[in-house]
Amino acid sequence: MFPTIQTLPELGRWYASAGVQLYGGEAISQLEHALQSAHFAQLAGASPSLITAALLHDLGHLLANQQDHDVEQGIDDHHEAIAVTALKPLFGPAVLMPIALHVEAKRYLCAIEADYLASLSAASLQSLQLQGGVMNQAEVAKFAARPYAADAVQLRRFDDQAKVVGLPTASLADYLSIAAAVSLTAQSPL
Repeated sequence: MFPTIQTLPELGRWYASAGVQLYGGEAISQLEHALQSAHFAQLAGASPSLITAALLHDLGHLLANQQDHDVEQGIDDHHEAIAVTALKPLFGPAVLMPIALHVEAKRYLCAIEADYLASLSAASLQSLQLQGGVMNQAEVAKFAARPYAADAVQLRRFDDQAKVVGLPTASLADYLSIAAAVSLTAQSPL
């Protein structure tokens, strides 16, 4: 069983400890990938909810203790589902649904954009096969009709960009302050 995250400081502790692991076959850490995803979302003028989703979209890898060579060994940790379950105490659908759909968004983009598949990194191509491969036309139509599909596609693009060695970004604390503003606790009446 994977943990649920009850507070933002707890979330910060997960990234501070487990975030030092390499990001699945890439040359950056899990924390760097998270910060870069949020960075690219912020640069694009995304909403605070989508910036938060970008920051947290791969939390499931940390919670599942993904190892560097899991994808090469044919292991799909279903990190999107793990992250959504873990984050339910803290966030609503505007954060959770793009996270839940970001893997499907990769499969979708591979089906609708000829150049997208060719742009994926080697590690992302390997994980694509584990995640169901390129969508067929029926899957494309079903995905496109889902609420938050457009946000998931944007998140996917931030995710794809976020693999730059040495890219300066804002700190985890900066992005957690954005997350705090969209958390369920911020929206609760006193």
